[in-house]
Parts: sequence; structure tokens; C-alpha cells
Amino acid sequence: MFITGSINQTSQMHEISKHLGDYDCWFSHLFPDTTLLKAVVKYTRLAEGTVLADHFRTKAENFLQQHGMQIDYEGNKNKYDLVVFCTDMVVAEKFRQTKTIWVQEGMIDKLTFLTGIVKALSLPPYFTADTSLNGSTNICDIYCTASEGYKNYFTKLGTDAGKLIVTGIPNYDNQCQYIDNDFPYHNYVMVATTDMRETYRFENRRAFIKKAVKMANGRQMLFKLHPNEKIERAEAEIRKYAPAGTLVYNCGNTNHMIANCSELITQYSTVVYTGIALGKKVYSYFDVEELKRLAPIQNGGASAKNIAQICSSYINFAGKKEDFLTEFTFQPEIMQFPEVQYA
Repeated sequence: MFITGSINQTSQMHEISKHLGDYDCWFSHLFPDTTLLKAVVKYTRLAEGTVLADHFRTKAENFLQQHGMQIDYEGNKNKYDLVVFCTDMVVAEKFRQTKTIWVQEGMIDKLTFLTGIVKALSLPPYFTADTSLNGSTNICDIYCTASEGYKNYFTKLGTDAGKLIVTGIPNYDNQCQYIDNDFPYHNYVMVATTDMRETYRFENRRAFIKKAVKMANGRQMLFKLHPNEKIERAEAEIRKYAPAGTLVYNCGNTNHMIANCSELITQYSTVVYTGIALGKKVYSYFDVEELKRLAPIQNGGASAKNIAQICSSYINFAGKKEDFLTEFTFQPEIMQFPEVQYA
């Protein structure tokens, strides 16, 4: 069973499943399990900006249906030998005794004052209202991380270091493939926005646009909106505060746009890692040097196969769950790809 969320998380799970053709693979969108969480999702708008919302489920299931995948929402059709999670912030009680693996999706939100309160009071991690504790609950049996930097990061936040395996992550492990593309524009300053307002976080978008314009210093600009944003509002703001002729996209291949840009300005977007991997000069609300330490390893697209190797070995392991990692030897695969140096 693969637990899905955003399209990025869903496509990552799909990529892993491609290497598990000998197994009966099913998919379920992330679902509320506790009475409290069910009430929050059903009776309030607090979950609208999270992957628990119906519009995320609809997109994920449409994607899976297009690729001919089997769907079992809430996992009631079968008894599963392994559950692969895209988040460990919501883990259904029914899966607590099943073998479990967590797969990192991308960037983890910054730790906040609220994060500290949630941890101090041992509240459910979703009370942070962001992903700052994703990968840090130590609930799953195995944690597949993007890099050594993130392995160290999750260890400091409380996940057992012995559970963490650096596999790389699908969708961010072969960024060189995007260099050769047919996107028609080149040498612009690209701005990748974030859905902070849609996820109930404060943002001064006007100030951010003006800062980006100042940084561009008269050069051609291109804005790529986050898929979850209110498009009309975001585009109107850009048209108001950015120079005439600024390019604005709400869809299209973001990676191709990054490959063709001269500089990349981000807020809290995982796409900053694409810019780093391709040697672009990048800006972020995170510390850029820290991002370079955390950046997903580039293994030529082998991450899904690496994770599938762990899935298969764990499913077939006949001993106690806690003994698997002491006996398992991970043999990561690295595909051949051209090396790109940081700018």
C-alpha cells in the first residue's frame, strides 16, 4: 500500500511502484484516522490547505487512474504486508503493526515557535499546520531520505539514526535531464512562488514581488506560480508590481523553466533544489548554504529503484521488524549522468 498526497508525492509513489511489478500494489490517499482529525476535515476549513483536503485527493486519484493503478482509499480492501508513507504526521492506527516505510517528498518546512510547543506538549504533529515535523516522529520502521544532510537533520529532530537510509528521492535525483528542453525563453530571472496564503501562513506578496523586481535589476523576469495558489489573485498582483513584459505561468514544466533561467528566486519551494543541482544562483527564505548541505543527492534517477529495493527486502524479511535493519545491507544504485558544478 502506497499512501499519497500532493501530485509530487503521488508521482513519487508511482515511480517506486514501477520497480515492484512482482507485488500487488495499491494506493490510498492520506486519510484522517482519529475522531478529532475527522472532525477538523469535515466541519472546518483548517485542512483545506493540506493534502487531507478533497481537491488533493481528486487530483491524486485522477493521476493514479490515468496510469492504471489500483485504489483502496483508507486501505479496507486488503490486508497489507507493507505500507509506504509520504508523511509520518498522520499514520492510521490500523497500520501501526504493519511494516512501514517513510519516503521524503522534498523540502521540510522551517521549525517555528508552534513546532516547539507541539513537541513540548506531545501533541499530534499535524498541530503545527505545516510540514516542519514530517520525518521526525520516529513512527515508521524505515526512513528513506534525500541526502546525508537530511539524515542528520531528521536525527537531530528525534528520528532514530539507525532507521534512516539515504536513498535519494524520485523527482529530484536527476535534474540534469532538464537541461535539454524546448522551453522558448532563456536567461531570465525566475521567481517561484509558494502557497503560503492558501495554507494559512502569513505572506506579504507585494513586498516579495517588489524585492524580486529589485533583485532582477531590469532583467527579464518570469514568475512560476505554485499549483495550489489562487491564480487570478496572484497574477493580478504580479501585473501590478512587476515590470511590463514579465512572464507569468501557472502551469508548465517548472524544471525546464529553471534549467533555462540565469537566477532563481524562491520562498519555501522545493524547486530551489533543482536550481542548486543545475548550478544556478539561487535565493530562498531558507539559508542557501544550509540548502546546499541538504540538497537531494543526484544519482541519475535511481532513487525509486533504491527505495523499491528496500521495500522488496523488507516485505520478504521473515524475522522481527526491529531486526531487519541490523541484517539488511543497502546497495544503492547510481546511474551515469553528467556532473554539474554549483555556480
